[in-house]
Amino acid sequence: MKKKLALVLAGLMTVGLLGCGNAAQTPATEEAPAQTEEAKPAETTAEAPADTAETPAETDGMDALIEAAKAEGELIVYGSCEEEYLAAACEHFQELYGIKVQYQRLSTGEVQSKIEEEKGNPSGDVWFGGTTDPYNVAAAEGLLEPYEAVNASHLLSDMYRDKDGCWYGIYKGILGFMVNKDELDRMGIDAPADWKDLLDEKYKGLIWLSNYNTAGTAKLVINTMIQKYGHDEGIQYLVDLDKNIEVYTKSGSGPSKNVGTGECVVGIGFLHDGITQIVDNGYGNIGLVIPSTGTSFEVGATAIFKGCAHPNAAKLWIEYALSPECVELAAQNGSYQFLVLDNAKQPEVAAEFGLDPENVMNYDFEDAKANTTTYVEEVMTALGSAADDRFQTE
Repeated sequence: MKKKLALVLAGLMTVGLLGCGNAAQTPATEEAPAQTEEAKPAETTAEAPADTAETPAETDGMDALIEAAKAEGELIVYGSCEEEYLAAACEHFQELYGIKVQYQRLSTGEVQSKIEEEKGNPSGDVWFGGTTDPYNVAAAEGLLEPYEAVNASHLLSDMYRDKDGCWYGIYKGILGFMVNKDELDRMGIDAPADWKDLLDEKYKGLIWLSNYNTAGTAKLVINTMIQKYGHDEGIQYLVDLDKNIEVYTKSGSGPSKNVGTGECVVGIGFLHDGITQIVDNGYGNIGLVIPSTGTSFEVGATAIFKGCAHPNAAKLWIEYALSPECVELAAQNGSYQFLVLDNAKQPEVAAEFGLDPENVMNYDFEDAKANTTTYVEEVMTALGSAADDRFQTE
C-alpha cells in the first residue's frame, strides 16, 4: 500500500511545490507558532526517526514534495473526526514520512472559530474530518488554501470536493435518528419515523441534538430543514423542535454517545456514530432510523489552512488523506462512514445495518456555502434566550 501511495505521489515533481499563494512555493523555514495552553494539541505523537526503515521517500522516483515536506519536519493537524481515527491517521502519516505530527481534536465549529480569530496566521496546518458546512464558511472567508490534489482523481464524484480545491471529501455519513429501544418500550412510545414526528409532545425532554454554534452536524441539520421545507418553515421547524430538546451537545457525536445508556432516548446525528455504539461499545438496545421522507448527508473533508507554517507537509497530508492508506483506518478505529474514493474498501458493517449512501436528498452545497453563517444567526435569534441554558460548549 505504501508503494502505491508513493507511485501516485511521484507525479508531483513540480506540482507539489507550486501551490496557490506565495507561502506554498518554497518550503517553510520558520518553526510552527508557539502553542498557547488553549491551542496546545491534546495529544502529540513521539517524533519518528529521521531514517525510518521504509518510507515512500526512499522509493526511486519520489518527487520533491516529499523532500520539501520532510525538510519542514512538522505538521499540526486539527481533527474533527473521532479521536481514535484522528490519532491513527496522524500516527501513520508520521510513521510513513518521518514527519513529526501534533494533533488536537476539536469540533468543526471550534476549528472554524479558531481560524477566524487567527485571521490568516493559523496555529495549525490542516483540518481533517468533520462535515463540510463549516469548511465552506471558512473557504468563503478565504481561510483555506486551494490545492489541486493528484489523488482527487479517485473521488467518486465532483460533489466530494470544493470546485476550487479548498477542501476534499474523504467520507460520507447519513443523517438520522438513534433511539433507545428499551426506553421507548418502557414508556410505550413508538420510535419517530420522520422529521415532523419529532415535534410530537410525547418526545418532550427525550431528544438530544448538537449545538448549532459548535457542531457541523447541527449546521447540517439547519441547512437540511431549510432546503427540505423552505426558509421560513425550516426555521420555524427548528423553533418547534426546540420545545422537545433536552440537551444540545458541543460535538455532533455527543447524542449518539448517550443513547445506549438511556440518558438520551432519541438522538439526532450521523447513523455511523450509532453503529459505533452498537458494534464497538455493545449497546444492542440502539435502533437506527432513516427519516421516511428523506434525509441529507455529510461529506467529511480535509483542507489546508491558508498561511500555514508547513505548506508542503500540508499538501503531502492532503495526498495521504485521499488514499486508501489513510481512509481505511477509519473502520479499523470505530468510524464506519462510507468512503468516497474509488480505490478504497467500504466498511461492510455500514451496509449490514441497511444504510445506503445513495438514498439521500440532493443537498445544495452552494447554498450552504453562501448562507450557513446567516442561517445559524437566524435560528439563534428565533430561539431567543429559551435555549441558552441547554447549549453545551464544553
